[in-house]
Amino acid sequence: MRVAFASEPAYPDRPNEDFIGATANAVVLLDGASIPPGLTSAGSHSVRWYSHTLGSTLLAEMTQSAGPLPELLAQGIKHVTSLHDFTCDLTHGGSPSATVIMLRQVSDHLDWLVLGDSTLILDTGTPEPMVICDDRLEQVAAPHRTRLDSLPGGTPEHAEARREYVETLGQYRNRDDGFWVASTDPLAADQALTGTIPTDQIRAAALLTDGAADAVNRYHLTSWRQLLTDLEQNGPTELIRRVRETEQSDPHGKRWPRSKAHDDATAAYVLA
Repeated sequence: MRVAFASEPAYPDRPNEDFIGATANAVVLLDGASIPPGLTSAGSHSVRWYSHTLGSTLLAEMTQSAGPLPELLAQGIKHVTSLHDFTCDLTHGGSPSATVIMLRQVSDHLDWLVLGDSTLILDTGTPEPMVICDDRLEQVAAPHRTRLDSLPGGTPEHAEARREYVETLGQYRNRDDGFWVASTDPLAADQALTGTIPTDQIRAAALLTDGAADAVNRYHLTSWRQLLTDLEQNGPTELIRRVRETEQSDPHGKRWPRSKAHDDATAAYVLA
């Protein structure tokens, strides 16, 4: 596997809560769930600490074990939980969390796992690539976004609506009638989307946090097929640049309502 990736924080003076890491036969991508100002966290460890600690743990596990990816994810969640369960209140709904994509080549096949709303694209050579994204968060979130989307970004009213929105979504996190992400419960790994595909059926793959996938999902700058071509020809950095340019043209979310003017954005392009 040959991997090219780029990652950029939402703002230069803020930490990047995404994690991207790769070895010769594995790629891991995590998107940490930001906590809006005004909401309390569950302890002293930040979202960035969680996403980067879990991400590096998963990458090490994937290079050392050929076990099923959900099993490795569950082990990783257990391990990271053990690192902060004595210093943080892990029963608190604000415990750090993250989406997860795991991609691993083993012999003649490719294993993949997607948990949360990051996006995996598999180029199988067909006119339309295979696009995998866990949409349970979107299904839960849509009915609660009306007030947030009606307010201009950058205003106190929008900030307050975002806090209420995030608090509401927290009530649905890691529940059967809600959505699932990596946090403190290893059973969340059982809820991940998974699959295996022969390597000779895969030309390339792309892994995107939602801040990068917005190029298609929100801003409609391109199609999934064209996005793969653009990543191959121009690289992930150019994709993120186009997303930032689009966001800057609509700083208050009038054309494209959103909870944040900018989001951490990470994209990886993998040649199998």
